[in-house]
Amino acid sequence: MKQVKTLITAVVVMFLTIGMNTADAQATASKVCHVASQELVEQLPQAKAADKQLRDLAKTYEATLGEMDKELQSKAEQLKSLAETRSDEENQRAYQELMAGQKKLEEYYQSSQQAMGQKRTDLLKPLYKKVREAIQKVARAKGFDYVLDSTTGTGVILADGYDITPDVKKELGITQ
Repeated sequence: MKQVKTLITAVVVMFLTIGMNTADAQATASKVCHVASQELVEQLPQAKAADKQLRDLAKTYEATLGEMDKELQSKAEQLKSLAETRSDEENQRAYQELMAGQKKLEEYYQSSQQAMGQKRTDLLKPLYKKVREAIQKVARAKGFDYVLDSTTGTGVILADGYDITPDVKKELGITQ
């Protein structure tokens, strides 16, 4: 009889231990969630305004580049038409001026690309910070320890867990 009690106690302890481990595993799993951070940034009204600013700036750079290119093309045609009436030395000097103009065009293009990149960073950095802070606030309020970014291309292959994106949208005041 004593052996039966010991056996029953051992079985009960085993089931309790298994049940606790399962509950612990479920609690641990529930402390991880995911969010599509890029979607949140893109839906902020400030992001749309930043995008418009960047498009307008790009148009300005493109217009200037177009003018520079047109001027360079015109100069090249002029040099080509006058080449036969000039000396080799004059043609060489004119060619060097044309190459200097081409280099200036390329440098302007590169500097415009750098300026666009810097402007994009300056405009979006506060938005990423705002979204990150909202994600942290919501995740902490809901008791999550880890938040994975489920934006396409971030490395998360499966995101079937709790998605806090709608909660963060609410926190940010995004109604879409």
